[in-house]
Amino acid sequence: MCVIGAGLAGLAAAHALAVRGIDFVCLEKAPEVGGIWRKPGAGEHGPGYRSLHLNTAKELTGYAAFPMPDSFPTYPRHDEMAAYLRAFAEWAGLLPRIEFGTEVLSLRQDFDGSWLVAARDANGVVGTRRFARVVVASGANAEPVLPDPVPEGAESFTGRMLHAVDYLEGGEFRGQRAVVVGLGASAVDVASDLSRHAAHTVLSVRRGLHVVPKQLYGIPCDVIAESPWFTDMPLTERREYIEQALLVARGRLSDYGLPEPDHPIFSSAVTISDEILSLIRHGEVTPKPEIESFRGSVVRFTDGSAVEADAVVWCTGYRMSYPYLPADCPIGPSGRVELYRRIAVPERPGLYFVGLIRPVGAITRALEAQADWVARLVGGEGSLPAEDVMRKEIDDYLAGITARYGQGLGPSIQIDVVPYVQDLRTP
Repeated sequence: MCVIGAGLAGLAAAHALAVRGIDFVCLEKAPEVGGIWRKPGAGEHGPGYRSLHLNTAKELTGYAAFPMPDSFPTYPRHDEMAAYLRAFAEWAGLLPRIEFGTEVLSLRQDFDGSWLVAARDANGVVGTRRFARVVVASGANAEPVLPDPVPEGAESFTGRMLHAVDYLEGGEFRGQRAVVVGLGASAVDVASDLSRHAAHTVLSVRRGLHVVPKQLYGIPCDVIAESPWFTDMPLTERREYIEQALLVARGRLSDYGLPEPDHPIFSSAVTISDEILSLIRHGEVTPKPEIESFRGSVVRFTDGSAVEADAVVWCTGYRMSYPYLPADCPIGPSGRVELYRRIAVPERPGLYFVGLIRPVGAITRALEAQADWVARLVGGEGSLPAEDVMRKEIDDYLAGITARYGQGLGPSIQIDVVPYVQDLRTP
């Protein structure tokens, strides 16, 4: 088998295969394990920045068989996470199976069902190898997305414009006036980091999202999300419980000058932050609505206000991209990810995805469940159903997702960790 990627997901897949004695090679284009977690420490192109910390508690983010050290804080820093992943790879005996500096260029299925993987090694040599099966675990957030169209006059802006993928640390903007665009995880992290160095930091927000602290009632939110007393509640009760807790913990977002979400919680991704609301209250970050236009150094917003700016950081997300895969995989004709149990491609036997999910809660238990499911399948402990049965499962899943989250590519990878893991434990 071939495993593509040696980050959190790829190492989970490699470990599951190794435990069952299944022969594999892991191809990793970076010089070390760790994925996005090693990039800030190496000073490499993102995503990932030097203020990056886990948003989920170490107890649930560490691998079940190899917990994070007691010396680690509840929410480790990027370099601690990278060191942990390296330690896990050593402990599990995975390093001899990983080919570092090896970039996968293309992947295609041969007439006999095997997979031909073309890759460029650390010496620049391109070669093709044949594998019985392939696990894709390389992550999907590769291509930065900017607003389309960008606001009027953007070409006239006299300051620096960059996407979050190119942001490394706030010290680069010391004494400058910065505008951060977005309200997702990277936007609130970047705005918080910038505010410690910049002369003035503005956070421009187009649409309201639920901003959730890392802990409620002193309990990490991802621990709450996986607790039986919480998961046993109907969705309406879970929403009411969290929304009431948020009112107690932080009040209404409009009190901070941010737009209220136009959807109930658990109907879209939430933004986890302990800092951004406090920084707004302290005057270190100024919320503004959507950018309307640029003129020289002036950034004008849709409420008619304007600020002088030296830099604009677009924290506007990423386009899901697997350049080495066929164009119709894993995104199907509907424009959404179409995978059986969020893992297998019905029309392409032997191709599996581990980590192409967005959880409510910590991701690691779901990754391990996916990896274990693939290893059991490959090891002969189960088999895939007929293609039409897999297609029906995908259609039913996407119908439920649409009812809860709406239509779109992002929602199509959304999961609830506990029921998802329980489902994968069945053959």
